[in-house]
Parts: sequence; C-alpha cells; structure tokens
Amino acid sequence: MAAEQPQPEAAKPLSGLLSGIAQATYYGHAGIPEERLRGQLYPEAAPHEFRALLAKMSGVLKSVASADMDLNQLEAFLTAQTKKQGGITADQAAVIAKFWKNHRTKIRESLINQSRWDNTLKNMNWRVDLKSQSRHVDQINTPVAIVEMELGKNGQESEFLCLEFDEAKVNQMLKKLSEIEESITALTQTT
Repeated sequence: MAAEQPQPEAAKPLSGLLSGIAQATYYGHAGIPEERLRGQLYPEAAPHEFRALLAKMSGVLKSVASADMDLNQLEAFLTAQTKKQGGITADQAAVIAKFWKNHRTKIRESLINQSRWDNTLKNMNWRVDLKSQSRHVDQINTPVAIVEMELGKNGQESEFLCLEFDEAKVNQMLKKLSEIEESITALTQTT
C-alpha cells in the first residue's frame, strides 16, 4: 500500500486545489480566481491544462460530496476513476481520499445548511415581567412572559421576533410543544 501514497511535496498543489474548490463551492467563501490558483499551485501548467484539471477535480469532488460517500464507497469510486480513460491517477486518488477524510463532515454540514430554505431558530431568550399598564385594571400586575427568538440562516443577518404570553398562552404553547415532541419521539422510535 505504500506505493499508493503520493510524495508529500507532490500532493500539496492538488490538496490546495481541492481546498480552493471546497472554499468556493461548499464553504460560501469567494472563490480564489482561477489564474491565481494556477499561478500558486500549478505555475508550469498551461491555462487550458489547468482548466481541465480544475473541471475534473471539481466534478470528482461534487460526485463524492453529493453522494456523501463513506470510505468504502470512496475507495470503490476512486478506483473506478483511476481505471477510466481520461480519469485520475492513483496519486490523485490518494490525495482526494485524504482530503475527503479530513473535510467530509464540514462539507456535509455545509450542504445541509445550503439546502435549508427556511430560517432556523438560532437563539431564544425569555424573561417574566409584571404588567404595569393595561387598558383593563384587572390585568395590571399580572405576570407575562417576554420571549425573544433569533431566526436566520447561517451566514446571513438574523431577524428577531419578540412575543408576549400570558399564563394561558404559555400553557397553550407548552401543550403544542408537547404534541410536537411526542410526534418526533414516535417517528424516531419507529425508524
């Protein structure tokens, strides 16, 4: 198996290229311009050769990421890619495998976050106050819960929602949350 391990110096440019692809595609960072990648990682490559390598590695990484390949699937996929005409070399396969082992979790989380189309609850704060003013005298000095929810997507500015609940509304909310919890529990226990 030692023959499959690329030389560390030879692996650095490809590892850097895969990182650049991941930054632009999965991590939401502005991509490093193609010319800069080529100049820093593959200065000896002609622009059309580098573009072909970039497209090939982008395609391989996209296939691996979209299938969320485990190590066995990855090994089978990369082996097939090395045997395919115009595919990848064994050294490239070893670098891709190492890159995927190190970045799989982060890329998977990024893909999940990118696929969410609704806001998520990022944070929630609450306090209980006593009403000091009201249109009705009998509501003065009654406790109310003030709930502030931070909603948003990762990497985007949050929105804040502030709600006020009296005791009856808190009980109603708790009942609904209990129903949600029961539904989730029932679903997770049957799978």
